[in-house]
Amino acid sequence: MTTARSSAHTSASAAGGRRFRLRRGPGRRVTPLLTAGLLCLGASAATGVAQADQGGRTGTGIVDSTRHGGRTLALTFDDGPNPTETPQLLKVLRRHHVKAVFCLWGDHVREHPELVRAIVAGGHTLCNHTMRHEDLATWTPELIRADLERTNAEIRRAVPGGRIPYFRAPYGSWGGSPDVARSLGMQPLGWRLAIGDWEPPGTDELVRRINEGITPGAVVLMHDGGGDRSQTVAAVDRIVPELRSQGWRFDRPARRA
Repeated sequence: MTTARSSAHTSASAAGGRRFRLRRGPGRRVTPLLTAGLLCLGASAATGVAQADQGGRTGTGIVDSTRHGGRTLALTFDDGPNPTETPQLLKVLRRHHVKAVFCLWGDHVREHPELVRAIVAGGHTLCNHTMRHEDLATWTPELIRADLERTNAEIRRAVPGGRIPYFRAPYGSWGGSPDVARSLGMQPLGWRLAIGDWEPPGTDELVRRINEGITPGAVVLMHDGGGDRSQTVAAVDRIVPELRSQGWRFDRPARRA
């Protein structure tokens, strides 16, 4: 297991790869699990597909679906930019003509502004993922606002005038962040399917989890940062043509829940 910090967000049963839904309502949260130096939620998700309702249908205004619905899905990538895997992922997405959302970690943006510019040049969408990937559950609105504004400032230093239409809370631990994000013009972005790539289980397994876990209109959570994400890049390269052959289309997340 990597010692890098990860934004693993959801849990699934390890028994036979059995899936379950983790329902989140207002005031409920999941506490990060510290395992061998890796911050993650439910490390057992590595053996199954984690599906989570992040509030898009529970009145919290968190989007977890695509703009057009039907047999569509939206690919989103957290914790970058990563100087190793992000450029490779951008090449894969360009080759397959897919646009995605990149949820950026502010400290990584400061270290690799050229990668943020490459993401924008590829026609992809930016998302604020906080400065240091900290749990916001108990933060005051004032502290959350300061962090989100600082993260946006780092992103716009890399890409002056860049649009940042989405915000995603680390660990899916939202606290009061949705209201703050909306006040800054950002739509809180959840997900409907997380494939557990924070603990790399092998490319074949990641492909299986996507194939078995997607539902029409799903926002899919993956990672291009937080550790070695080469398996994720390889899985995306394989799954895009497979899904297209099955009639799936790649979309953007909705702008409002």
